[in-house]
Amino acid sequence: MHTSTHTVLHDPGGLIEAGLPLDRAPYESLVTAVLAWSGEDALTTCDLEQIALQLIGHARAVAADVRRRATRLLTDSGPKALTDVVLTEAEGRLSAAIEGTVPCVQNRARLVRALYERLDRLEAAALTRGA
Repeated sequence: MHTSTHTVLHDPGGLIEAGLPLDRAPYESLVTAVLAWSGEDALTTCDLEQIALQLIGHARAVAADVRRRATRLLTDSGPKALTDVVLTEAEGRLSAAIEGTVPCVQNRARLVRALYERLDRLEAAALTRGA
C-alpha cells in the first residue's frame, strides 16, 4: 500500500500566488547582466538556454501579476489598453522557441524589464487613485 504525504492544490485563479511578492532583485540583476553582454562570451548553448528558461519563468509570474492588476482598470482607459498590448506582446514572445543564443536570452531579459515597467506604472496609478 502506498500513501502519499503530498497534497494537491487546486488554485486555478492564482489567488495564493497573488498574495506572494515577486523576488524581484535577483531577476533585475540578471536582466542587467544579460543586457550588458556584447557577444557570445564564454557561455555554452546549454547555459544560455537555462538562463532563458529562468527569465521565461519569471516573465510568466510578472505577467500574471500585471494581468491581475489590469483587471482593476477601467475597460476603456488608456492604461488598460496599453497593458493589454504589453501582455499580448509578452504572450507572443513567451511562446517563441528558445534558442541557445545571446540575442534570444536578451530578448527574454527585455521582456522581463518591460513587464516590470508596466507593473510599476500600474502600481503608481493605483497609489494615485487611492490618495
